[in-house]
Amino acid sequence: MENKVLTPEDRLISLGYALKPIRPASGNYVKAVRTGNLLFTSGQGVDEYHGKVGRELTLEEGYAASRESMLNLISVLKYELGELSKVKRIVKILGFVNSTEDFYDHPKVMNGASDLLVEVFGERGKHARSAVGMAQLPHNTAIEIEMVVEIED
Repeated sequence: MENKVLTPEDRLISLGYALKPIRPASGNYVKAVRTGNLLFTSGQGVDEYHGKVGRELTLEEGYAASRESMLNLISVLKYELGELSKVKRIVKILGFVNSTEDFYDHPKVMNGASDLLVEVFGERGKHARSAVGMAQLPHNTAIEIEMVVEIED
């Protein structure tokens, strides 16, 4: 019997996820811009989690929110590229966490997104990352993430 190589789409399904429809822009911008073999995404928040991590939301809910935000970003990649196997490498993600002044575990919140990228893309999903706390985010979303992706020509 032949061993089938799992695509990123197959891995998403095996993890129990389905890609979501692209969320509408909340301003005058596009979801992603390609220059050369790099794709820069606009930030993606979440519709499921609102409020500040450390007050309305727990660390665990923040982690789940970052996974949901990354699913939104993966949906953008799928829309832009047609198939996720065109992702050569996740280069960098930047996560903005809507948090209280005394919350300091932003990296743990962002692990939700980072863990999902490695689960879906394997070694190609390992990336550089920044995680920062914010006083406010649009629509009181719990998190917003943007990313830079190297793609196959």
